[in-house]
Amino acid sequence: MPRQSVFDMKVSKVYPLLVAKAERKGRTKAEVDEVTSWLTGYDMEATDLDVTYAEFFGNAPAYNPRAELITGSVCGVKVEVIEDPLMKKIRQLDKLVDELAKGKPMDRILR
Repeated sequence: MPRQSVFDMKVSKVYPLLVAKAERKGRTKAEVDEVTSWLTGYDMEATDLDVTYAEFFGNAPAYNPRAELITGSVCGVKVEVIEDPLMKKIRQLDKLVDELAKGKPMDRILR
């Protein structure tokens, strides 16, 4: 079976994994929704998640200009040096959820 590119994965398949990661560490779905909304401008309760990651980030209503302040490593890769714009956005969301799961206060996560 060929590997599926993360760009082609449905948000509806990946987002529950992000929520589960946060919930395992005592955080909530509402907090994951908050950081995702801060980053992308989506209202997560009203957003159709049956789109690909490429469509989700490509059609983000208000991508936060402060996203450039998201730094650090995700899976051993520094977010700030990722060249592909779409992969960088995906990793920025991963980093925010990682920070949430590690217990960082929301005001520090949302920069």
